[in-house]
Amino acid sequence: MFEQPMWRTFLRQLLRVCEAEGVAIVLDSADQGGRIALGEGVPLAMPEAAMREGRVYAGEELDGAAGGLRAVRIGGSGLDLTMAVMAPQIPGAEIASLLSALVPHLKVALQVLAAIERERGRASVSAEAARRMNFGWIAVDERCRIVDLDAQAERFLERSGALRRGPYDRLFPSAPAIDRQLTAIVKAMAGDRRHRPRAINLSHDPWIDILVAPMRVEALAGDSKAVAVIYLRGDRSSSADRHEQLVDLFDLTPAEARLAWSLAQGLSIAEAAEEHGLTVETARYYSKRIYAKTGARGQVDLVRNILTGVLALA
Repeated sequence: MFEQPMWRTFLRQLLRVCEAEGVAIVLDSADQGGRIALGEGVPLAMPEAAMREGRVYAGEELDGAAGGLRAVRIGGSGLDLTMAVMAPQIPGAEIASLLSALVPHLKVALQVLAAIERERGRASVSAEAARRMNFGWIAVDERCRIVDLDAQAERFLERSGALRRGPYDRLFPSAPAIDRQLTAIVKAMAGDRRHRPRAINLSHDPWIDILVAPMRVEALAGDSKAVAVIYLRGDRSSSADRHEQLVDLFDLTPAEARLAWSLAQGLSIAEAAEEHGLTVETARYYSKRIYAKTGARGQVDLVRNILTGVLALA
């Protein structure tokens, strides 16, 4: 199942054992409406007639099929498999006996394949969600060398100056103080797998955070023995871009948009006023207009409306 093309070795062995002119498998997915055709030897015209599961059919029983053909259908877990063998030189009873013996094994293989496809689908949805949230992960060894990472983290390292891949695949934060902090945390986790996770802010504009946690997924450790996994979460846009998006989305003035973004980052009215050179009274006046335009009933609502709405996908 893991070969490309799938099941090539099995089909070649079946062709040889049956001394067949051609062998073929057709996979039909009830869930996805897809069809995969695999074959070895002379191409076969696969039967289109309805077939009872597990019963071996002779070509004479199937509309338009050749006399030397034997076919069987196996179903389960949303997948249907039809296997056919064209071996006119071998007694049909021998081929039918072999196909019947293969049925339970192929049924198990179908169940495994269906489970793999379900997990592949779930992983695809999870990966898309992580991409939209600009979330990724990097596994590192005790020297902060990259052992493994996902596609989102790879893109992050290519585009962000806050964190980069250095010589010998070492992970380098741009700020020396953060580099020392990260190195110390990873070293501590190498000595104690029960070490508590630690959060570090890499950048305020755009906002980028990492969470460093002990490695507990052995499959990601690899031969280099990763000791920690670094979860990345960052904003793709600068504050200036976010201000423009807020103006477009909620019809805010530029001054209101700047204040709204600061409030959404968790700053208090007084802190946001100081950041933008406003008096507290002016900031309060702006905040009332912001809440009215965004439909927020307070700062918690404002955070939810801005950070979990469509702006989060921009």
